[in-house]
Amino acid sequence: MDRVDFSRISKLDSEILIKEFKTNLQNGLGQKDATQRLVNYGPNEIILKKSRWYHILLRQFKSPFIYLLLGAAILAFVLKEMTDGIMILIFIFINAILGFSQEYKSEKTLELLKKYSASLVKAIRDGKEELVKSRDLVPGDIIKLVTGDKVPADVRFLETYDLGLNESVLTGESISVKKGVEINEEFSNMAFSSTSIVSGSAKALVLFTGKKTRMGDITSLAVETKRVSNFEKGIARFSSFILKLVSITLVAMLVANILIKGREANIVELIIFSIALAVSVIPEALPVVMTFSLSKGALQLARKKVVVRRLSAIEDLGGIQVLCSDKTGTLTENELTVANYYNPQNNNLILYSNLGTTSISKDKIEPFDIALWSEMDKKNESDYDKYKRISECPFDPKRKINSVLVSSSGKYELISRGAPEVIFQICKISKQEVTNINNWIKAEGILGHRVLAIAKKKVVFSKKQDIKYYEKNLEFLGVISFVDPIKSTTVSAVKQAEELGVKIKIITGDSREVSGAVGKKVGLLKNPEDVISGEEFDELDQKGQLEAIDKYSVFCRISPEQKFHIIELLQSKYQVGFLGEGINDAPALKLAGVSIVVQSASDISRENADIVLLKKNLKVIVDGIKEGREIFANTTKYIKTTLASNFGNFYSVAIASLFIKYLPMLPIQILLLNLLSDFPMIAIANDSVDSSEVKKPRFYDIREMMLFCTVLGIVSSLSDFIVFAFFFHYPAQVLQTNWFISSILTEIVFIFSIRSRGLFLKAKFPAFSMIILSLVATFLTVLIPFTRLGHSLFKFISPSFNHLMIILGVVILEFVSSEFVKIAYYKYIDKKNNLTARTAS
Repeated sequence: MDRVDFSRISKLDSEILIKEFKTNLQNGLGQKDATQRLVNYGPNEIILKKSRWYHILLRQFKSPFIYLLLGAAILAFVLKEMTDGIMILIFIFINAILGFSQEYKSEKTLELLKKYSASLVKAIRDGKEELVKSRDLVPGDIIKLVTGDKVPADVRFLETYDLGLNESVLTGESISVKKGVEINEEFSNMAFSSTSIVSGSAKALVLFTGKKTRMGDITSLAVETKRVSNFEKGIARFSSFILKLVSITLVAMLVANILIKGREANIVELIIFSIALAVSVIPEALPVVMTFSLSKGALQLARKKVVVRRLSAIEDLGGIQVLCSDKTGTLTENELTVANYYNPQNNNLILYSNLGTTSISKDKIEPFDIALWSEMDKKNESDYDKYKRISECPFDPKRKINSVLVSSSGKYELISRGAPEVIFQICKISKQEVTNINNWIKAEGILGHRVLAIAKKKVVFSKKQDIKYYEKNLEFLGVISFVDPIKSTTVSAVKQAEELGVKIKIITGDSREVSGAVGKKVGLLKNPEDVISGEEFDELDQKGQLEAIDKYSVFCRISPEQKFHIIELLQSKYQVGFLGEGINDAPALKLAGVSIVVQSASDISRENADIVLLKKNLKVIVDGIKEGREIFANTTKYIKTTLASNFGNFYSVAIASLFIKYLPMLPIQILLLNLLSDFPMIAIANDSVDSSEVKKPRFYDIREMMLFCTVLGIVSSLSDFIVFAFFFHYPAQVLQTNWFISSILTEIVFIFSIRSRGLFLKAKFPAFSMIILSLVATFLTVLIPFTRLGHSLFKFISPSFNHLMIILGVVILEFVSSEFVKIAYYKYIDKKNNLTARTAS
């Protein structure tokens, strides 16, 4: 149907509106009709501005280092140094192509990940309730919304219960707005796309989707906000520091050259030389290495059903020290089967437990409901069909109960299901019976069985009364226990987490017995009694609570508010990963260092999440932590390698320029050196990582990095000065050629030395791509000085065999020296860190 104004829609009778949209309140749309409407109306999504390939290409030129090179090229052209100008432009182009190819692959990876993380909506199609992708909703669909859901399209409410919406995305006001089915001019019977359900539940008719929604009209809101991680901030600060340091050094070198050489100094040549030298020391491939590492990691995680909503979260994932999670579905299968009954009166416990479900369809979605429906026999199913659902109060984590009002033969009954201790409070039941039931529940809990209590009551129904009004003096029907088997991967995942130095904390609403039994089975507890309840935790003072979060691995009967407080305390001491689901987890997800949700989590929780699990499994999270640490290790490996070697070369060349009348290396030679040495550097993103690097979380430490680069940079500088000492009395071309070859070869062996903390021979075998690119770079480095192009364009001369042997000796010396200094350095750092840790404890 054509778009009409919202005012008219809000005033139309719901039955007339349903007819206009050619749908049915009970059965919804037919699947064939829905498919055709999807073709007619298009997908339910607002497509934001996409990054085209040319946007990514242009991005490669938006860098201060590129601006420096362009300035040098323009200066060369102005001074008619055409060869230098053209070569600088060629180097810029090659770097841009390398960066573009990696970023383009990363963009494609992100597009793939977004497909994985599509949100799901409960819709009624062909009379059955099913989960439908939000993008596949069409006008005329009948959908169900509950607390925590994001409204997927513009809708008109047909049925509501205690419904409250957060419309801040449209109005800016975070106050909950009450909604209903009444006809008025204030749109209180409607909701717009991207608003969210904060309380109650509703059945609604989809009016408009995609660009035709009210949100589709507000294009200014369709802008994604980029969250910057701690690592990214650290890299930005580090880059700024390096740029300032290099700038000050170059200015000092320029001034010193002019003062020492006087009129003999070629100012223009020195400026271009300084710019080339600056570019050589800057880790300009860092964005490429980081992007490639992160996108590669994101794709590997996606194959394991882990979707990263922001790439930098992978490194944050690697920093997790404490991982908090519920047990259901993460440690256990969340595939329940009925284990036992407490049903002394032999009443219709199974029938009423199924009537108490919040799903209107016999095709159940929730694990409890699936298990209960499988226990129904033909008589129960026949009786079930005689009842009509009138209203419901969905399950609330705070109340730990849900209630449903049904009618049959003109008589009304209220059915309530929930935690036994809550059901007891609304039932007429003796203390002795409560004691008997609790003993039965405890016995089931020791076996790791979860329980659900059921009660009912005949009522005189009035539309004026809230369902909660009837929740008193109910008849207690019984308790059902359920088996939720431990996942086959859980025990090994808990052990792997321990090896990675990650503490697992179970924070659950289940009973002490069930939580303790599961904790013992998965290897977190030796004694199933080592569990603390929410009530016990609240009774502790601040000091006691801080001790408790370290002492206990399992927290039971925890409310959402207590969960938030526990995460808050943990976050004050550790980097915390939190796996949440419901709307009540949203504050804790915002607080946690790394927020993780499952695909079935509430929309609000997913909005606050860094990582979405398509399959709820502890092992994939632990694997993700390991992946994050490997990526962090390779990124920092690149920074340390390139800065240590580049700084060594930078200072030695800069200092050498003060003692000879010519440049120790021409600008064009420096740029070629920079290009060839970056070849194997880029492959670091694929490099293997030693197990010692992932045993504990490591964090970005600018002081430690600078100390490392200074110490190992001195080793690199000494190698350069040895080359200078051998060849400075030769003609300029001899020194320039041999220093060029030596600089690249020493940098290549330097990579293989410091890629691990221990001896090179004991380290994991390097990535194949790194070996190949290193061999290519080595071959080209030695070959180019022998070619005509090397002679005419780069001003090299063919090195003699004796000179090459001297360079080989320097390369071997560099490698051996780097190995010894590296091992001594890490021994010193580890000793210092251990001493600091002992002092702190």
